[in-house]
Amino acid sequence: MEQLPIGLIVLLFFVIIILANSVRILREYERGVIFRLGRLIGGDGVKGPGLIILIPVIDKMVKVSLRVVVMDVPTQDIITQDNVSVKVSAVVYCRVVEPQKAIVAVENYLMATSQFSQTTLRSVLGQSELDDLLSQREKINIKLQQIIDMHTEPWGVKVSNVEVKQIDLPQEMQRAMAKQAEAERERRSKVIAAEGEFQASQRLADAAKILSDQPSALTLRYLQTLREIATENNSTTIFPIPIDILKPFLSKPEK
Repeated sequence: MEQLPIGLIVLLFFVIIILANSVRILREYERGVIFRLGRLIGGDGVKGPGLIILIPVIDKMVKVSLRVVVMDVPTQDIITQDNVSVKVSAVVYCRVVEPQKAIVAVENYLMATSQFSQTTLRSVLGQSELDDLLSQREKINIKLQQIIDMHTEPWGVKVSNVEVKQIDLPQEMQRAMAKQAEAERERRSKVIAAEGEFQASQRLADAAKILSDQPSALTLRYLQTLREIATENNSTTIFPIPIDILKPFLSKPEK
């Protein structure tokens, strides 16, 4: 069997390399931004998913993922509007919706989104008071998402959600807030106790009014009290009974 010429072997080798470099397979969540001699092809230059054929040497492809990226915003030192120093961290959920813009409009869209998220976090939270930062976190999250998404839209990046993850307060502020919460709980306890006393005094006043209008009711209440005392102590107790108490029972009804 005759051996193939060396030149033909070299030619076949280069053909295989060229074919291997000209065929690309993109997954469902991937897109390829193709440049032909430095220019986007086919309008937006986006191809995929599936099998992509490139012209060797002439075409260059940049692969872009369309999946959601979870991006941690590092802890930022922030001074709130009421001059309280806090440390705040957040998380940003974003994804590429226009691959050609993400490649052409910005050098590194992930880095750009991360840096802008940090500056926006400091800016927005610096305009809020500490109480609003702690109690209206959902409102602040929505505001952060709208601002960041508006500025990343020209880059083809959609910011779907921003969440303030953690807020670290100074020790002095934590102790002050604990004292404030304790004072608030004590105040509520005193208000509830005072409200109970007020309601009890109203009921006693109503009962006294009823007993004053019905002397027989006072007599029955007196006798009931004697019975309860005798039952509880399990002994014989002698009480002097004023004759005025028995008069309603002794008096004959008028005909």
